[in-house]
Amino acid sequence: RAQLRPGFRCIEAVPSASAAIFAMRSSIVLLVALCVTPAASVATAANPIRKVVNLLQQMQQKVIEEGEKEKGLYEKYQCWCKTGSKDLAASINSAEGKIGELTSDIKESEEDKAKTEEEVKQHQADRDEAIKAMAE
Repeated sequence: RAQLRPGFRCIEAVPSASAAIFAMRSSIVLLVALCVTPAASVATAANPIRKVVNLLQQMQQKVIEEGEKEKGLYEKYQCWCKTGSKDLAASINSAEGKIGELTSDIKESEEDKAKTEEEVKQHQADRDEAIKAMAE
């Protein structure tokens, strides 16, 4: 809707809130860019409009490059998510397969230990008897 603003001689449209925010952000970015970058040459310093255009083109190029980097990182992350879950699932399946094998190995080792302890007790008793027999 159109509205007459005080101090203006023409009717202009009232911008929406998002358009106003976008315009404010753009002007802030432009002002910061102007303050940060030094004058590149005498020709650029002589023509402020050209300087602004150059800064905007540089900003546009930088945004495009950053977008490409972000896209590449995102694609790598997606690839990792897809292949990482498959690798993890395969690792879990192989570990679960080893559980039964290791459990049987533990039981077998415990049985061998018990058998060896019994043999040690028997050999100690035989040794004690041999010592007694030699003493007589």
